[in-house]
Amino acid sequence: VVSTQSTGSSGINAEYGGHAGLFYEHVLGDDKYSFLEECDNPQSVTILIKGPNKHTITQIKDAVRDGLRAVKNAVEDQQVVPGAGSMEIAIYQALNEYKNEVRGKARLGVEAFATAMLIIPKCLAQNAGHDAQDCLVKMLQEYKGVDRPVGLDLSTGEAFYPAEAGIWDNYCVKKQLLNSCTVISSNLLIVDEVMRAGMSSLKG
Repeated sequence: VVSTQSTGSSGINAEYGGHAGLFYEHVLGDDKYSFLEECDNPQSVTILIKGPNKHTITQIKDAVRDGLRAVKNAVEDQQVVPGAGSMEIAIYQALNEYKNEVRGKARLGVEAFATAMLIIPKCLAQNAGHDAQDCLVKMLQEYKGVDRPVGLDLSTGEAFYPAEAGIWDNYCVKKQLLNSCTVISSNLLIVDEVMRAGMSSLKG
C-alpha cells in the first residue's frame, strides 16, 4: 500500500509516499477504521484503546499517557533514579548525618526537611495495606547495613533493592519534587510571618 502526498501542483510525488505490509478496514461500533500495519520506518503510530465503558477507557488512556510520559522523561534525562521510596530514604539518612554539622535553628530545619522526606515511603506502605512505621523501620535498618538504595516491596511489606527489580523513577520528577516542596514550604513560612506581623500591629 502506498500513501502519497500532494506537492501543491497538479502532479503527485511518490517520494512522499510510504509502504505498509498490511492494510485492512475494521468496524468498531458504528465507526469504520482503516488499519495500516507492518509499515517500513513508521514515524508515528496510533494506539487503539477498547473497553466495556467510558470510565474504563478513560482509566486505560490515563495509564498509557503516564507510561509514555515516563518513557519520554527517561529518554530526555538520560538517567533515572531507583524507585519504591528508596531515594527518599537515602535523602533522610544523608540529612540526618548532615544536621550534626549545622548549628542553631537551622539544625531544626534540616531535621524537619529530613522527616518530611519519609512521607513518600509512608504513603506507599499505607496504600499497599502495610503498617507504615513497621515498613519504615525495616527500610532504615536495611539501608544502614548496605551501601545501595533500599525501597519497599509493596507485595510483602519488606525492604528490598528496587534497582535489582527494575523499579525506577524519573530524575526530572524527583528533582521537581524537591524544588517544589522547598518553595512551597518557604512561601507558607512567609505567609505565617506576614500574619504574625499583622496581628502584632493590630495589638499595638
